[in-house]
Amino acid sequence: MFRHKGKSRTFTHNLKIASLLSFVAGVVNVAGFLSVQRLTTNVTGHFAMFVDEVFQQKFLEATHYFLYILFFFLGSFFSGFAIEFIHKIDDRYTYRIPVLVESVILITVAFTGQLFVPTYPYIIAYALLFAMGLQNALVTRISNAVVRTTHLTGLFTDLGIEVSQLFFL
Repeated sequence: MFRHKGKSRTFTHNLKIASLLSFVAGVVNVAGFLSVQRLTTNVTGHFAMFVDEVFQQKFLEATHYFLYILFFFLGSFFSGFAIEFIHKIDDRYTYRIPVLVESVILITVAFTGQLFVPTYPYIIAYALLFAMGLQNALVTRISNAVVRTTHLTGLFTDLGIEVSQLFFL
């Protein structure tokens, strides 16, 4: 699932990775929402809330929404950087570091999140958004931008384009 790259990737490879990592993203989103009342797999809504809070001059709340966006971005950046860096050293390990980092974050939050939720709910949200940014960049790179796993906007956009092309076969 993670070994095949470029033209050696098949529909089945992408289907497997899309299924597995979409499931992970769904679990993370539900767990994040139930524990800290924040969606933790995309930033579209957070950006809208950020602008709304700035407009209402609620700058502390706006800062949190900005940090949600930033942590998702940092996760994506870390994933892309790690993939490129590791690829230059040893191609066999290209995707292992991002997968390992995501796993460590999710396991850590799963086992220690209860300690932080009452006092520091934002830390949980930041960690989950970082992990989901990392995952989204990882699967986008692996599938050559065919698969997205952490948000439906891009997925439904791609689906709409593909279905429309069926009329021109």
